[in-house]
Amino acid sequence: MPRVNLEGSSSIVTGGASGIGEATARQLAAAGSRVVIADLNEERGKQVAEEIGGVFVKCDVTSTEDADAAVAAAVALGPLRACVNSAGLAAPARTVDRDGAPMDLDKFTFVVKVNLIGTFNVLSRAAAAMSKTEPMDADGSRGAIVNMASAAAFDGQIGQASYSASKGGIVGMTLPIARDLSSIGVRLNTIAPGLIDTPIYGEGEAAEAWKAKLGESVLFPKRLGRGEELAFTVMECITNPYMNAEVIRMDGGIRMPPK
Repeated sequence: MPRVNLEGSSSIVTGGASGIGEATARQLAAAGSRVVIADLNEERGKQVAEEIGGVFVKCDVTSTEDADAAVAAAVALGPLRACVNSAGLAAPARTVDRDGAPMDLDKFTFVVKVNLIGTFNVLSRAAAAMSKTEPMDADGSRGAIVNMASAAAFDGQIGQASYSASKGGIVGMTLPIARDLSSIGVRLNTIAPGLIDTPIYGEGEAAEAWKAKLGESVLFPKRLGRGEELAFTVMECITNPYMNAEVIRMDGGIRMPPK
């Protein structure tokens, strides 16, 4: 059985304007897929889309209308074969702060809504579109979905209750959704990155020094991961036709300390 051929297909990458999403979008394009960059960053998203011959769609992943627009844009480019959900955010806060005040429930809810519910929103709509495509092979394969969790799903640190809950939810729904989608020939896997060098760490000398210090805690190699290294694993999940229902840590062996 050969690898999945993405030539002439379309793909969706949420959070595709930067970081892991951008690296993944570039590798999908290099594999012959027309990529929809679904992101809120209009300026950067349009730039990436233009560079890879894709399309930008401004997308709030919690909006069903925006998700439908991203799917429709992809379907217009070719049969939808891949969806990568890398949009996400964090809002660190202790459950009870040092003054004895509880975390703002709206902050907790917002993180879960974007990271967990937003992921489900996009993947369910993408899978529905995939179900209407012609199978690619004798197995009846129609496409693959990759969700982005985090090492924080397993090793959540102080102040990461909302983030860990949202990413743990993504891990927890991996198997049941893969089982749901098996009847339509769509595979689903989850990747749980560790410390990855993305724009969230900022730029400049101070940022580089901070990233170098963080990298010391990685087992090996002792550095932050690179976006393209995560994208290699995303592409494996998409193009390996037997890869299904798995959660893969991509973290250089790190196990996060409490803080």
